[in-house]
Amino acid sequence: MSRTRTACLALAVTLSLSACASSAPPRAASGAAAVGAATLAVDVPTIRHPQDETPQWWFRDGASQAAARGAMGGKAKNVILFVGDGMSLTTVAAARIYEGQKKGGPGEENRLSWERFPSTALSKTYNTDSQTPDSAGTMSAMATGVKTRAGVLSIGQQAARGSCTGALAAPILSLWELAAGSGLATGVVTTTRVTHATPGATFSHSADRNWENDADLPEDAKTAGCHDIARQMIESPYGNGPDVLMGGGRTNFMTVEQRDPEYDDKVGQRLDGRDLIASWKQHHPDGSYVWNAKQFAAAPAGKPLLGLFEPDHMQFDHDRPKDGAGEPSLAEMTRAAIARLNRLSADKGDSGWVLLVEGGRIDHAHHYGNAYRALTETVALSDAVRAASEATSADDTLILVTADHSHTLSFVGYPVRGNPILGKVRGTSGEDGDAADYARDSLGMPYTTLNYSNGPGYVGASAQQPEGPKRFLHTASGTQQAEHGRPDLTKVDTENPDYLQESLVPTSNESHGGDDVGIWARGPGSDAVRGSVEQNTIFHFMLQAMPKLRAALCAKGDCDAQQVPVTLPKPEDFKSR
Repeated sequence: MSRTRTACLALAVTLSLSACASSAPPRAASGAAAVGAATLAVDVPTIRHPQDETPQWWFRDGASQAAARGAMGGKAKNVILFVGDGMSLTTVAAARIYEGQKKGGPGEENRLSWERFPSTALSKTYNTDSQTPDSAGTMSAMATGVKTRAGVLSIGQQAARGSCTGALAAPILSLWELAAGSGLATGVVTTTRVTHATPGATFSHSADRNWENDADLPEDAKTAGCHDIARQMIESPYGNGPDVLMGGGRTNFMTVEQRDPEYDDKVGQRLDGRDLIASWKQHHPDGSYVWNAKQFAAAPAGKPLLGLFEPDHMQFDHDRPKDGAGEPSLAEMTRAAIARLNRLSADKGDSGWVLLVEGGRIDHAHHYGNAYRALTETVALSDAVRAASEATSADDTLILVTADHSHTLSFVGYPVRGNPILGKVRGTSGEDGDAADYARDSLGMPYTTLNYSNGPGYVGASAQQPEGPKRFLHTASGTQQAEHGRPDLTKVDTENPDYLQESLVPTSNESHGGDDVGIWARGPGSDAVRGSVEQNTIFHFMLQAMPKLRAALCAKGDCDAQQVPVTLPKPEDFKSR
């Protein structure tokens, strides 16, 4: 047997890979890209995709992509990952213009807060079993450094969705669990239910993203020993679990005997009698639980905080002022989380912290076919990123801003400079025309700049709304072919917050898109964020930029000779209870 073949087989055994054709050449940065940090080459076996993919292969491949770009040169004490759920590049461009126009300018010259960051890259978002991904598989990739299936949380792709036994055999340690188990403070902030797919991937491992409380668990999963996402997040064996946890979804933490404090017609959903809010307080005896804006403002600034502001998702930012009890904005929650994590870190010997902030309702607005709410949610995320930038130093805090996946929003026509982004195209349908009049389609009808490829904005009649332009909230069913074609939008206010952009294909919900999303970065290790990377590399950008977490893995033997973490860590190595 040749030496090359022998070496390859040895490496395959080490990595627990099922196949190894040859050793891939070292990846090295070139030219100006290598400036600012040492680049390291991590050897990655060449495999057949997808049949030979394993969690260990994904982990090592992500480590290689980050190390080759210089991520090991980072000296970050803290890390913040901002996720705009469903924030496609089209969404970013449209929100940039929307915000600029609200400020009184034409809009195109405006920049969202993260667009001023020095480093950018593109993220490839597919799941291991799907070209167009979902939030569970994508956030799991960012949280664990390992790509996986759609619909599962922080488990390896070998476990089928819905298989409790498969999930129990394939947990993947998340960055938040590693941080908590290594003595760092941790936080999770979202505008969705805190048990939803993106936040759920930080402190839970589930065969199904929908297993948010025990009533959602199938009986066979309960018998096999699986726990729901809410229970896992509160009863985490890693440190004290999340020190700061804010968002919606309090019914998943309350029993059916407990009445919701805000809505008299709602009760908790738990059937197992577990009051998980009380359990969180036991793990954080000096912490505060809040459910409205007044309590949030009064909570001690230096102590742990659990904020559950709605039974379900939090309000859209546009609708938040109508909330009777009041809800904090995403920027306010971000500032509160950073203040508390800084204090908790100081109490732990200046250990540092890891924080997730999700603008989760961008995705929901897109699914509803409502560009207005998608753009206002994106601007709210920009406000939160700006707040974080002002509250931290680029000398010790790495900030990454990205999306988990795309959507089908399109930006069309040739609107004139400064044309209202939510309005009808003024300009032309070609590359020349009358900029003073509406552009017309081939039927002589005006159309909007923003449209969706599919979704509830299809103009045919449905069981809920008649033929013609649709309005939020449209849960479309019984859709019929449009008998009269496209409606005349000349006198329709398409800038109204409740207007639904037209969609080409009628579906009850608009779908995700499979195109790449952006990554923007600032702070220690951000120089490595460049080029086109697999989404799981985001985990390795964060991990490699934090010397404390790198050292924690190296101490367990999970690093190579260059001190790059390349071996999938064992979750039990970091459990504290």
